[in-house]
This record gives sequence, C-alpha cells and structure tokens, in this order.
Amino acid sequence: MIFVTGGTGLLGGQLLYDLVSQGASVRALYRSKSRLATTKHLFRYRNPEKGTELFDTIEWVEGDILDIPSLMELMAGCSQVYHCAGLVSFHPKDHAVVFKINREGTANMVNVALELGVEKFCHVSSTAAIGGDSSEPITEATKWKNGEITSGYSLSKNAAEREVWRAQEEGLTVVIINPSVILGPGNWNETSLTIFQTVSKGLKFYPPGSNATVDVRDVSYSMIQLMESDIEGERYLCVGSNQSFKELMTVISKELDIKPPTRLAKYWQVWIARWVLKIVKGITGKRSAITKETVHNLFSHKKYDTSKLENAIGIQFYTLEEQVSDSVSGRFDK
Repeated sequence: MIFVTGGTGLLGGQLLYDLVSQGASVRALYRSKSRLATTKHLFRYRNPEKGTELFDTIEWVEGDILDIPSLMELMAGCSQVYHCAGLVSFHPKDHAVVFKINREGTANMVNVALELGVEKFCHVSSTAAIGGDSSEPITEATKWKNGEITSGYSLSKNAAEREVWRAQEEGLTVVIINPSVILGPGNWNETSLTIFQTVSKGLKFYPPGSNATVDVRDVSYSMIQLMESDIEGERYLCVGSNQSFKELMTVISKELDIKPPTRLAKYWQVWIARWVLKIVKGITGKRSAITKETVHNLFSHKKYDTSKLENAIGIQFYTLEEQVSDSVSGRFDK
C-alpha cells in the first residue's frame, strides 16, 4: 500500500492518477471532502473513459499532517509514502502557518514513517529550498543563502528538508524532489496556475525577471521513477524549462489567442502598484497580491541545472509550449 498526502492538489492529483493507472494500491489523505471533486476532474480529463473507475480505486482517508495520532492510524500498513502536502504563500501574515504546515507537518510525517517502518519516503520540496542567485546556474549542491529577501516560504521548505535529512540519519530511506513552478490541469484561481488567470485578462506590461516551470506529468513521473529505483539519500531539481517572464506570458497569450504584453515593467512602477494595493487593503480589507517577496521574484534571474535528474532516470521534459497547452485545455474552474 502506498500513502499519499496532498492528493487533492495539482501535483498530488497527477501522482494519484499515475500510480493507480499502473495498478498500485493507494491510500490518499484529504482534509476537505469538497476538494475531491478537482482530483476526480483530473482523472476524467486524463482518461475520459475510465477516469472515474480509476478514481474509485483510491482509498481516501480524512486526516491532517499536524495530527500525529491520526497519522499513526492512517499510515499503518503502508510501505511507501509520497509527501506532497504543503502550503504555498509568500505573504508575511502567512509565515507562521506556512512554517507549521511545511516544517512541522513534514517532521510529523517522517517521525510516523520511522515509527511504522516505512520502506521509502519521497518528500516534495521546491526550488525555493535551494540557494543561489543570478550569477551561477543553480544545482542541488548550490549553497543555501539566507538574507533579507529570502521568503518565509523558502525558509519553511528548507527547514522541512532538514527534517527529512534528520529522519534519514535515524534510519528512514528518503529521496527529495525540488520542482520549479508546476504547470498542469487545474483551477486557475489557485497556486501557480493563477498566472493563466492574470494573463487571460490581458496585460500590457511584463516583468524583466525570469523563472522556471515544469509539467506536472514530469514531476509525478520523476517521483515514481526515483521511488522505484535504488536511489536514496539524494535530492533532485525537477525543472522542465528556464525562461523569462516575457517568454512565459507570450506563450500563454498565444495559447489563449490574445495579445501578449509588450511593455517592460519598471521597478518603480511595481512598487507604486504595491503601495496602491496596500491603501486599497486598508480601505476594503482585501489582501494585496504584491509583497516584498513577489516583487523580488519578478525582477530576479535564476537558471536551474537538471542534469542530475536527467542522468538518474533519463527523463525528457515537456516543452514550455506543451506545459502551457495542457494547462489551458485542462482548466477546471470555467
């Protein structure tokens, strides 16, 4: 039996589909029953004829990674664990809860896995947990750097990794995967897919920075390959493509058949927008979407080297155009 957390999320849903499509017996943790519908949509999108049938083979269990007694009960009898659950937020007011879920939740997962004798544990981390700057290609060996611009989310994912490495020292067989921004079928109002919603409304400006994206199918495939191999005690960057924000927004615009942004956003323009949104928040109570961390990300340049993963499992990543096409055709929130 395989245990999966975060099965109602973008990556977790794809992982569940791939596992059960291969005949695996899977037990998946969920917190909100209403979220199961999104995963079922994914199954139907991936396999219109048998998607519902495959979805029904999953043993869904309600629980919380912060509840150790329930984890002890729900993970019992599972030989492998894929830990996909986590919270992504760059807003300062969310830092405490982000740390609690990402670090403490991961600590609970590996502690229970140790107690129950789980054979292998796959932890989903992030490129945000790896250091580096624009002066060098970032690899798994890049030294972690913590500074004023380091987001609370990055700190929480790095701290979560340390819990996994600690568990390895205590006898747990582990592997870590560090995906970049994940694209794929899902709700455009949530997580990394909000960029599609933003671009779909029409934009004149693009930020000067760059980012990296990866197809959800590639992340899921990589996780399964690593778990089925003899590889252990390693972490792997999982990045499908490195590109500028301009290129990303242009490809999305082309797929949506709308005009792409053509004007470069200046640093002062984004900061003015940030302060305007803060004023709006003070009047309406609506949270600003632009924070110090997001401004930094829009203007930073990072490039990731995924040769370690490519050499380990021989993966050929989906192109940016393929990532975007699947995300657009598989939209669930229309």
